[in-house]
Amino acid sequence: PEKVIRAAEEVPAEIGENDIAGRRDLREQLIITIDGADARDLDDAVCVKRLDNGNFRLGVHIADVSEYVQQDATLDKEALERGTSVYLAGGVIPMLPPRLSNGICSLNPRQPRLTLSAEMEIAPDGEIVDHDIFTSVIRTRYRMTYDEVTKILEGDKALRKSYADVCDMLEDMKTLAMILRARRTRGGSLDFDFPEAKLFFDDEGRVTDIQKEEHGLSNQIIEEFMLAANRTVAEHFFWIKTPFVYRVHEAPDAEKMAELNQTLHLFGYQIKGGVEEVHPKSLQTILEDIKDKPFQRIVGTMILRSMMKARYTPQNLGHFGLAAKYYCHFTSPIRRY
Repeated sequence: PEKVIRAAEEVPAEIGENDIAGRRDLREQLIITIDGADARDLDDAVCVKRLDNGNFRLGVHIADVSEYVQQDATLDKEALERGTSVYLAGGVIPMLPPRLSNGICSLNPRQPRLTLSAEMEIAPDGEIVDHDIFTSVIRTRYRMTYDEVTKILEGDKALRKSYADVCDMLEDMKTLAMILRARRTRGGSLDFDFPEAKLFFDDEGRVTDIQKEEHGLSNQIIEEFMLAANRTVAEHFFWIKTPFVYRVHEAPDAEKMAELNQTLHLFGYQIKGGVEEVHPKSLQTILEDIKDKPFQRIVGTMILRSMMKARYTPQNLGHFGLAAKYYCHFTSPIRRY
């Protein structure tokens, strides 16, 4: 709407020194974004450092959208009406006007940006032993793509030369992500690893090609870091007893699990421990066993459809699929209300 566009035009295009007051200044840190090649709304940036005690320090820095979208203002009401950005095969209907979503709120390279930061100290076994949450200002060094980071980690010499100052940190990111993934798997977290399709279009909007979208090392790095930040922030706010919006995924309904179990029998599987109180680990075991089998997608889809739908609520009810006691969506403020 015209009034929303006008409201967006009143938002400054750059950050002034007054905006930084009271924030932790992280502009000299080596911080990067890793996104898809066609992403324009960059709402999370990351950095990793090895500490002298053998632990890792993971920093996840999220665009501080609420600095520019005030409660009950025109921009806020429109964003609430939309709820999320809607991603289409060939474009996006943004939740916030592009002046914000691609501009002052997007963590574009070499531009100072206002952020909310979650810093976590993580032990070599993946346990988060300490954390800090604070307002900050950052300046990302590079806007990297998933493809570039995966190629660097696979040894691409030309890219390693171009990004020489960040290669060591990327190797540490890979190590830390695999540690976090292993810990999550041990806890029973479910991974529905279905291949996704990427569509290519001509100028008229007609599909010209469909290719399998690769889910490489770099995707896993960002996935694990966002999960860690979301869990840490949710747990933090739970324990300080502050009103908060959790992302919850309740345990599946026993009747649905009984129906699923009957179908699983046809493929030679069963849910261990009964269907009354299913632990995610029993479903995880099946998902791991069906990998690369001809019926992987069929069985995986049946398990997924037997689950409850994830939702938002002020009550902390845990996240069954992630086998997490605490979870929220701290990491996507440009595209989720």
